[in-house]
Amino acid sequence: MRLTADIWVSAYLARLRQQGIPAFVVARGDATAGAVLVKLNTLDGQAACYQRSFDLMTGERRWTVLTQGAEATVDASITKQRSFDPDLWVIEVEDKTGRHLLDEEGLG
Repeated sequence: MRLTADIWVSAYLARLRQQGIPAFVVARGDATAGAVLVKLNTLDGQAACYQRSFDLMTGERRWTVLTQGAEATVDASITKQRSFDPDLWVIEVEDKTGRHLLDEEGLG
């Protein structure tokens, strides 16, 4: 059974807080089934946006890069994604060293 989007977001934000990594909900999506994008802002004008995808070979969900580069370009991509899917959640993580914790167990 999958977690609802709002519970997953709350757990993710709590895990980031435990590591001292600032993160914010930029856009709230559907509480139950909304997809989640995670924007990693490295505070140097660069950013990356991660989306959860399904691996057909293993049957597992994993985080992949949707777009990366100049922060303005990443923001434009996120805005475009939200225009297609108003139920989309957007979380912004700010970390100069690029930590996002998405590769940790339980966040896939």
